[in-house]
Amino acid sequence: MSRTKTNENIPAPDTSGPDDKASIVVLTGLSGSGKSVALRALEDMGYFAIDNLPVSLLAKLLELSGTHSQFKHIALVMDSRNPDFFSKFGDVYAATLSGGYNIQLIFLDAPDEVLARRYSETRRKHPYESGALMDAIRSERERFERIREMADATIDTSHYSVHELRRIIEERFGIDTDKPRMHVDLMSFGFKHGLPLEADLVFDVRFLPNPFFVPELRSFTGLEKNVAHYVLDRDETGEFIRRISELIAFLLPWYEKEGKHYLTIAVGCTGGVHRSVAIIEKLAADLPLSDHPVTVTHRELNRKKNHARD
Repeated sequence: MSRTKTNENIPAPDTSGPDDKASIVVLTGLSGSGKSVALRALEDMGYFAIDNLPVSLLAKLLELSGTHSQFKHIALVMDSRNPDFFSKFGDVYAATLSGGYNIQLIFLDAPDEVLARRYSETRRKHPYESGALMDAIRSERERFERIREMADATIDTSHYSVHELRRIIEERFGIDTDKPRMHVDLMSFGFKHGLPLEADLVFDVRFLPNPFFVPELRSFTGLEKNVAHYVLDRDETGEFIRRISELIAFLLPWYEKEGKHYLTIAVGCTGGVHRSVAIIEKLAADLPLSDHPVTVTHRELNRKKNHARD
């Protein structure tokens, strides 16, 4: 994406040293996607948190961040509640990037039907609702298209409970005095439930024999030894893991050099319960990721667990 020049008054960053730069996390995304939960998690970790910051005030906040010690870790929610958001945010945010600020844009998302269910459960009115709720959600999604493409990372919150979303935020944005490294998320998923929106690399393991068709294994998951042995104790599995491990090890430093903050590596099978889970667990154990913060997410197992609680 090209960086657009703008006449917005974005101040030059403080160049007195890298330790003097504020770390800024901007949360955006569709209404009902979980931005408030994420912001509260960041605030509890010590971030200075602001909800619904007007686009016109971002420049002033950046200026203050260079002169006030309490602004060294800042979390913002900026979204469609601001009347000028869609018309101005893209250019203003591009200017902050060209100014050298340590700023990350995180887009929170969920499928339309999940957002609709959340609004129905809370009985809140969607900010774009003037008729049908689904029409309001689709309208907002269309307007967010350009901003979503600008994001450093996308988090599909439909697979997480409130507590699990807080954990994801805490793992990704915990305040550390060391230089932050690219965060790697290893995710298993099922193709029949759709591709993960946040995936950067996707690998398909449906070529491996499926434990689902082995009666004594069907009720287990790839987290358990009997299924893991069935999946992993095969020549083709070992060769597959060796080859993608080499590819990932090759790509990691190049993604990081490009300035990528988050890399989601997804492995999918049919249902996301057996093969992909076992493969992700093996990759988590074997990949040379000791220098990177790592999260392991089993999307469909989370989905089953959350549905069991409903």
